[in-house]
Amino acid sequence: MGTVVQLKNQINNSYFQLKNSVEDKLLLVEEKIKFKLTSDVELVQKMTDYHLETGGKRLRALLTLCSAKMCGYSKGTRDINLAACVELIHAATLMHDDVIDNGSLRRGKKTLNKIWNNQSSVLVGDYLLSRCFEMMVDDGNIEVLKLLSSTSSKIAQGEVLQLQHQGEIDMLEDTYLKIISAKTAELFAAATKVGAILSDIKNKEKEALEFYGRNLGLTFQIADDTLDYNSELKLFGKKIGQDFYEGKITLPIILLFQKAKDQEKENLKNIFLKEVRSEEDLNYTLNLIKKNNIIEECYQKAQHYINLASNSLSLFSDCEEKRILKNLTSFSLARNF
Repeated sequence: MGTVVQLKNQINNSYFQLKNSVEDKLLLVEEKIKFKLTSDVELVQKMTDYHLETGGKRLRALLTLCSAKMCGYSKGTRDINLAACVELIHAATLMHDDVIDNGSLRRGKKTLNKIWNNQSSVLVGDYLLSRCFEMMVDDGNIEVLKLLSSTSSKIAQGEVLQLQHQGEIDMLEDTYLKIISAKTAELFAAATKVGAILSDIKNKEKEALEFYGRNLGLTFQIADDTLDYNSELKLFGKKIGQDFYEGKITLPIILLFQKAKDQEKENLKNIFLKEVRSEEDLNYTLNLIKKNNIIEECYQKAQHYINLASNSLSLFSDCEEKRILKNLTSFSLARNF
């Protein structure tokens, strides 16, 4: 697997290759999102404009566009519409997430709920979802409608499952995986499968791309949660310890608690029972993580999902899109933004 420092030094431009491969369509996705979020209600327009200005990687939309291209979809604009749809589901879940977590920063900027309020953020998130469902109905494909509506339901259930286990420092690793599978991996899986559905290919290929997306999503979320405790990698959209201060129990903490000595376990329990955690608490936790090689262990676990995602593409003929998607599995782990 290599060390964390090697990961930091690894130059992996697969994300930019992905973006460049469908850049013309991505611009149309941005236009579509902007058009769909137009509102006569002044506050809705202000909040959606602000959301659009905060940007984002648009990774899920890119996955839909690239999957459709790899599967041979070339005529029409359904890929653009559904890539925009996938992004709107993602954006809505982020707005709801920030309210639940009482988040104050996302992508280095103040969250909507901090600038306006929780009520407005929840309602604007609902507005995005309703726009998304309009687009799904407009597409007219029952398989797409079933997939994306089912995905939205699973994401919501993942949020509730996370709330149910909030602050549970002895959480099972299996529970954590169920949470991130529902909250993150399901939408990745839907994004890639939608691209396959558009191309009207065999079920085996659709399932392979869905499997690819799900395992890519698991890798992505494990990396995201690990970066929060990785002081070796500073270049990231959120400051080190953001999840820690919010009291989220993620893989690094789960693995650390398993390895910690009795007194250390007691200390960690007390830290996560606090309403507010201090910088001293974070430093104590970071030292334990370093001592027990937790970062490396997290990356090793993520490598398992990288292998699954990469192997699932063997069904497809060699092409530029396949190469990019294969390389993307490494980006999701080695990225530092």
